[in-house]
Amino acid sequence: MNIHEYQAKAVIKEFGAPVSRGKAIFSAAEAEAAARELGGPLWVVKSQIHAGGRGKGKFKEASAGEKGGVRLAKSVEEVKQFAEQMLGATLVTIQTGEAGKQVNRLYIEDGSDIDKEFYLSMLVDRATGRVAFVVSTEGGMDIEQVAHDTPEKIVTFAVDPATGVMPHHGRQLAQALGLVGDLAKQADKLASVLYKAFVEKDMAMLEVNPLIITKDGHLKCLDAKVSFDDNALYRHADVVALRDITEEDSKEIEASKYDLAYIALDGTIGCMVNGAGLAMATLDIIKLYGEEPANFLDVGGGATEEKVTAAFKIITSDPNVKGILVNIFGGIMKCDVIARGVIAAVKAVGLQVPLVVRLEGTNVELGKQILRESGLNVIPADDLDDAAQKIVKAVKG
Repeated sequence: MNIHEYQAKAVIKEFGAPVSRGKAIFSAAEAEAAARELGGPLWVVKSQIHAGGRGKGKFKEASAGEKGGVRLAKSVEEVKQFAEQMLGATLVTIQTGEAGKQVNRLYIEDGSDIDKEFYLSMLVDRATGRVAFVVSTEGGMDIEQVAHDTPEKIVTFAVDPATGVMPHHGRQLAQALGLVGDLAKQADKLASVLYKAFVEKDMAMLEVNPLIITKDGHLKCLDAKVSFDDNALYRHADVVALRDITEEDSKEIEASKYDLAYIALDGTIGCMVNGAGLAMATLDIIKLYGEEPANFLDVGGGATEEKVTAAFKIITSDPNVKGILVNIFGGIMKCDVIARGVIAAVKAVGLQVPLVVRLEGTNVELGKQILRESGLNVIPADDLDDAAQKIVKAVKG
């Protein structure tokens, strides 16, 4: 689960991370009040969307002005003007795609006198099973580009969960950023603070870009991006309360109600599969035969007929779907349950596109019999390769 920048800063501030003063606002009137409360003389007006690249982004509407989604204001009047331009407008960044995202809230923040900018992030390193710090002296830039052009400028080190952050981790962070003296001590404290926040809040990723040194010699988290492990949200009611469903795909929201693992994609073939590995293989083979998947959807090993019906409805609600591939290997999941779920869904929403079903495993013959006797126009497939070729052929015409 993702949250907005201002929410992320509030979370890490609770643990002692240094951040600027700021106010989240939802109207131009609130922006003016927030600017007066903060006092100035410089303010930063930041669009709050779940996407990076806001500063370099552009608004679709000419009325929003030519400046990006992060703007420096030098007066209260300018803060209000920027808020009027940005609220309700659609911001397009490198991470939103051409559709962009509507800006429904802003963050008004004190301006900072910046001496240097760094990059810092934390994530779970699957290879080591540890939380890793990724840091670079090249802050404020696209870290992907830095990794491509100058990988030697990125330093990574992991923390043993048995010990947590130790003094040498703080020294590693300071050394990687070239910090000495009091700044090195601040880096040591920051490493401990962020690690504690990461672990206690079950974060999946924490990114500070840029981490800055101010002119008066203080480290400060000038931006913050946080995502949480969905599987641990049951432990954090305070985190769940931060969820902004307007930033999420409506189909993904519906899928979460049924505990379905669903991710919307940009293709034309809707997929219903059980098991993440099989789902990934299904997406790959669709691409191999020249089409693009419209979604990742794992119904899980113990899905009920109700769950399968909900999954099918979510797939058919996507207007980009030109064909559907159901690919089930029945282990815990039974093929007859899938078959009944598909039939129930088709009866409820109709079937306007080609449907290919590949069943294998537990109760496979019963599942196939149920589909045959349903009277539905279902294209049967013998294996995954056969299923992929058939659905691609059907979609292409």
